Amino acid sequence: MEFNNWPLTNHKITTNLKLFNKASTKFIKINFIFFYRHIIILNITKVLDKALLIIMAKWHGFGRCKTRLSKDIGKSNSAKVQSVMTKHTISVAKFLQENNLIDISIAITGLGVGNCRKWSRELGIKKFNLQGKGCLGEKMKRQIIFNKKFCARHKIKNIIFIGTDLPDLCHQDLLNTLKELQQNDLILGPSNDGGYWLIGLSEKIISTHLYLPFINISWGTDNVIQNTIDNFASINLKYKLLDKKIDIDTIFDIEKRN
Repeated sequence: MEFNNWPLTNHKITTNLKLFNKASTKFIKINFIFFYRHIIILNITKVLDKALLIIMAKWHGFGRCKTRLSKDIGKSNSAKVQSVMTKHTISVAKFLQENNLIDISIAITGLGVGNCRKWSRELGIKKFNLQGKGCLGEKMKRQIIFNKKFCARHKIKNIIFIGTDLPDLCHQDLLNTLKELQQNDLILGPSNDGGYWLIGLSEKIISTHLYLPFINISWGTDNVIQNTIDNFASINLKYKLLDKKIDIDTIFDIEKRN
């Protein structure tokens, strides 16, 4: 990932965008301990239940993504931000897939079926679905329904959703989620805007309480994560919060990373 050579005219924006390189630093550190980490992964695989990771992705079309960010850095650069963050997310996910910890499905919006198939193939992801219409909750619930037969056929119990707005997403984030799903029914990764950057659902939720994570939610507000937790208040289910992260939606989100 390289952001230093982007054709940005505003020096302040260029400087702030360089903060994305913190994600690259994590990968450099990972490379130094790759051998030891590979041994650890092999051991972890034996004790963790395999999950389906569903990546909610938006096509990085000019003027069709990151509209708030584009007001500060332009439509071309905001599309580039979206593209690079999506590829980063895919790269992180593929590492766990290669170690047989997850399977990947990408849920796409902004393209038709034919172009979704082409883009998915370019990203190296075999399994894809269209997100369809509705709020985020309706889209996620639809993906679970789409993938139920696949999960049953491959004996996959848990499902994890992530977006593509996290330049500092790393393998450990997903490993922690898999680990916590061994003891908890709901895993949430809080984001700076009151929503969540990840939601992990256990087999118990998927099979008996599928509606709970997705109803009575004020999507797009700072109450999303609290609404989600409140939905489970009357049910004897355990939940776990991961570390808070910053979703990149505006230039201020980039500045917060400094």
